[in-house]
Amino acid sequence: MSKTKTMPPEYYELLEQIQAVDFVIVELNLYLDTHPQDYDAIQQFNHHTQESKQMKKQFEKQFGPLMHFGRSYSNYPWNWDDQPWPWQV
Repeated sequence: MSKTKTMPPEYYELLEQIQAVDFVIVELNLYLDTHPQDYDAIQQFNHHTQESKQMKKQFEKQFGPLMHFGRSYSNYPWNWDDQPWPWQV
């Protein structure tokens, strides 16, 4: 079994920011299911969705894949075996 490497504090900080923004997106999505005409909420949803995409792109550029099954690219050499994976921290 491979040893899990220690990640820098920036790894955990950015991952936590991504999780916080994604939580907001989920909450707005649930709200918009029952309030589909709320223009301000739609604007917030779109803003946070863009913010999430940018943070995920930054995370993957610095630390490697964030999602699996073709939703994230891999660097060369194949780096899916690099640990810890985001869902392990």
